[in-house]
Amino acid sequence: MLKYWRKDVMLVAGHSKWANIRHKKSKEDAKRGQMFTKLARQITIATKEGGPDPESNFKLRLAIDAARSVNMPNDNIERAIQRGVGGLDGDNYEEVIYEGYGPNGVAIMLEALTDNRNRTAGELRHRFSKFGGNLGESGCVAWMFDRKGLLVLEREGRDEDEVMLQALEAGADDVTVNEDVFEITTDPQVFAQVKQELEAVGMKFVGAELSWIPKNNVPISAAQEESVEKLIDALEDLDEVQEVYTNYEVQE
Repeated sequence: MLKYWRKDVMLVAGHSKWANIRHKKSKEDAKRGQMFTKLARQITIATKEGGPDPESNFKLRLAIDAARSVNMPNDNIERAIQRGVGGLDGDNYEEVIYEGYGPNGVAIMLEALTDNRNRTAGELRHRFSKFGGNLGESGCVAWMFDRKGLLVLEREGRDEDEVMLQALEAGADDVTVNEDVFEITTDPQVFAQVKQELEAVGMKFVGAELSWIPKNNVPISAAQEESVEKLIDALEDLDEVQEVYTNYEVQE
């Protein structure tokens, strides 16, 4: 059972955001080359937007941290930064959000980096249709999600009350206690501040990202999950797709 705090109120929740992230990361590890390509694009875009210094460009710092967490070579990271500052030729990618529905009414949001919106939309529409879903209009499912900062901390050796107090004092919204991790969520505007303050008191996070977190989860069976996962795999196989977020929860 998860314990879920919202400021000074303790609630009960049954869904781990980190469990989904770990599942996604394990699939990415099997496609390391493609993963490096996607991370390099994130680094390039972050550099273009905020400059090449990760100390002053928090988005770049997150992208570099993500790259290092999967052992992306430093040369790859440096080349991606140079593309961002104009040192190397590269395509002009832009960030686009796509939305749709998968099988069993599951809502899906995708973050993409593309140099051709129409081409990417066409490819996504084909994959949605092939696997029992449909690509929707902008805003069709976004209202089902909240944009949040997510920090994941290993639980071992840490006191729950102390972590909760430190996180909330730093400005976090919620702290969820899972079996082996704490999941700390924040408003996106204070995500960098909260992360830095908690790192200053010795917290080392195994996950840190800006995420789309579902407000409520759609219950599906284990058998139904298979069809949803086939669609998600097909979407993630597209190089332009950076992240896929859903709102389903498998009922035991």
